[in-house]
Amino acid sequence: MIADSAAGGADPAILAEITAGLAAGQELRELLERFLEPVVRLAQAQGGAVRMLSLAGEGFELVSSIGLAPDVEKQEHWVSSHCGFCGVASDEARTVWSTDLSACARRSRGAFFGRECRGALAVPLQHRGRVLGVYNLFFDAGHQPGPAVAPLLRSVGDLLGLALDHLRLEAEHMRVTVTQERQRMAGEVHDALAQNLAFVKLRLPLLRDAIETHHDQDALRYLDEVRDTVGDAHSSLREIITHFRTRGEAGGLNAALESLAARFGVRTGIALQLINRMPQLRMNSEAEADVYYIVQEALANVEHHARARHGWLRVEPAPAGAEIRIEDDGVGVAGASGSPGHHGVEIMRERAQRLGAELTLDARRGGGTVVRLVLPVANGEGGAA
Repeated sequence: MIADSAAGGADPAILAEITAGLAAGQELRELLERFLEPVVRLAQAQGGAVRMLSLAGEGFELVSSIGLAPDVEKQEHWVSSHCGFCGVASDEARTVWSTDLSACARRSRGAFFGRECRGALAVPLQHRGRVLGVYNLFFDAGHQPGPAVAPLLRSVGDLLGLALDHLRLEAEHMRVTVTQERQRMAGEVHDALAQNLAFVKLRLPLLRDAIETHHDQDALRYLDEVRDTVGDAHSSLREIITHFRTRGEAGGLNAALESLAARFGVRTGIALQLINRMPQLRMNSEAEADVYYIVQEALANVEHHARARHGWLRVEPAPAGAEIRIEDDGVGVAGASGSPGHHGVEIMRERAQRLGAELTLDARRGGGTVVRLVLPVANGEGGAA
């Protein structure tokens, strides 16, 4: 038997404990564990349980309990959403007290319901008219919530319903964010590998024919082309992996651009100069990641298509906010935009649109290409929304 509180009273210390528990828990199970124990004490119950209604609404899942034997917990893990007094509480969105526990006893096939537990309460957990689950309190003979406690238990159910609704919204937001990020990564992997693998697929039969017909010069040429293309694919894939690792790099966007510029020069042999006149530029993490990926894609075009000897990465103030320019002294816009079917520029434009930014690709005076990204930030800070 769990220790009683003052008979029929609502101990302020217990109420404070319930409120703190609801506010402090971040994980669902932690939240429910913090909530359940003081409620059981407040109601002078023998035990308690929290059941979440499934998304389809067909059943209740037991997600937290106290005072229940392991075999009872196992049998009560999943029950129909229309079962007994819990189903009534859910269907009619009202608190239900019951001493007829025969349905629970038949389901559990044990000695708890109707013997150790002689009465039970089901309180709906709801928010904005939507029932998200129920919580139960189990009582032995001679105990049931007093009239002063019953309204409070319903209020606690509404408060918990609000908390659970908030957690569900956070989980849905996280699911959508992860899905979008997977789609972005899939697009980048596709762009990095699909064309190269298609080219290799076309060259391999030619290589085989050249070997079989002893055309050694053609065979060596095809072999070199396959080797170079596989090398390009490998480099592109490594860059994508680096992008996602660098996303949370300490120091924000400026540190990430410095690291990117340093690696680019070492890897490609192209002399890249970074000129940053906005060292205090700050945006939210999502916006900074999009900016980083745009710069990286522009530099990848310089590396793979521009045939440049020099490059410049500039971060400067602009009337509309901030301007980032990627310039090279290569073959010009046609080369920098990649071969037909390459979607790098399209991905850059999609990211710029998401930022509310302006992206242009133009010929550079003196030869080469310049990519301009104008960001709508104020005073060097903002979300680039």
